[in-house]
Amino acid sequence: MNREHHAWYSPSLGRHMDLVVFGHAGEPVIVFPSSCGRFFEWENFGVIESVRHKLDEGRLQLVCLDSVDAESWYNTGVHPAVRIARDDQYDRYLVHEVVPFIAGKNHRPITLAGASFGGYHAVDKGLRHPDVFRKILSLSGAYDMRSFLDGHEDLGTFLHQPFQYLPDLADPWFLDRMRQQTVVLAVGDQDFLLGQNQGLCALLRHKGVDCHLDVWGGYVHDWPAWKGMLGKHAGW
Repeated sequence: MNREHHAWYSPSLGRHMDLVVFGHAGEPVIVFPSSCGRFFEWENFGVIESVRHKLDEGRLQLVCLDSVDAESWYNTGVHPAVRIARDDQYDRYLVHEVVPFIAGKNHRPITLAGASFGGYHAVDKGLRHPDVFRKILSLSGAYDMRSFLDGHEDLGTFLHQPFQYLPDLADPWFLDRMRQQTVVLAVGDQDFLLGQNQGLCALLRHKGVDCHLDVWGGYVHDWPAWKGMLGKHAGW
């Protein structure tokens, strides 16, 4: 299995960032780690090994990112507006640095994926850039971000919360491109985030977006479920 570690100084974030690429071809999937996770998280938890056959066969290529969650959403020592601004810098790192890096290796449409808080990032960044990302795969994602914002509300917090902006979204530029995306929300029927995934999928469908809700019987919010979900929905 091809494995490549890459690191560079990110102008968008003002710090060095690491990522690791698994696989040599196939569907390129950018992976966000879970809350405050690192680029090696999916490897350490056995997710990479669980899809080794797809990676070896050239059906799947995973690009696992570092997070800056500890500097953004989880940074309770700064004002919520500062947390949001840091996440916006992470978004710029994704679009202006990681995407061109992947395009130099793989010309296929890019998928965003993540589990738990990584699932939030996949949905947030994917819907924010429907012209860049063709598919979103969120595994047990969380989408109600109010608990991270200490009651603060402004345009920045509004635009980072799909439950807030989707109901009234009418911009044809976004809607036309979002309707060309595929959104998969996979979640266990015993996962405490089941309701958020059901609610988000209903909102997306109401807007005409191709959303698939895949509820796994007998599963909770944990890695065994996410391994199976990735294997089912990535690297077709």
